[in-house]
Amino acid sequence: MKATPFNQKTIAEFHEKEGRGVGMWGDHVLLMTALGAKSGEAITTPLVYGREGDDYIIVASKGGSPKHPKWFENITANPEVEVEVAKARGTESFKARAHIVESRAERDRLYTEMSKIWPSFLEYQTRTDRLIPVVVLRREY
Repeated sequence: MKATPFNQKTIAEFHEKEGRGVGMWGDHVLLMTALGAKSGEAITTPLVYGREGDDYIIVASKGGSPKHPKWFENITANPEVEVEVAKARGTESFKARAHIVESRAERDRLYTEMSKIWPSFLEYQTRTDRLIPVVVLRREY
């Protein structure tokens, strides 16, 4: 599993705390492992998430950078991912498929909902000219 040093620290904390109370994100962090678009290597990224029914919602903000985060490029090339998330006791892992929200109205609705979980998303959108994508992770049964 590849990850940046900052993400490695967050991943370790996630595992140590079984996905609860992780960093400044609290109980809203999941780990998504995707195959690198160029390398083909498994790369794990901690992400703030929300829920919509059985789906997990994530945002490709990169802090409002002018470019999409690498993980977004990875899921565009390889939408099959593995997700690890806290459950009542411990964590669970499952396979999911990443779906980029194409409808502007649906993207805006979900982005607003995600901004309630992580208010900084509102500021991030003001820092960039790109429309920050919203992604739905749908569990594969």
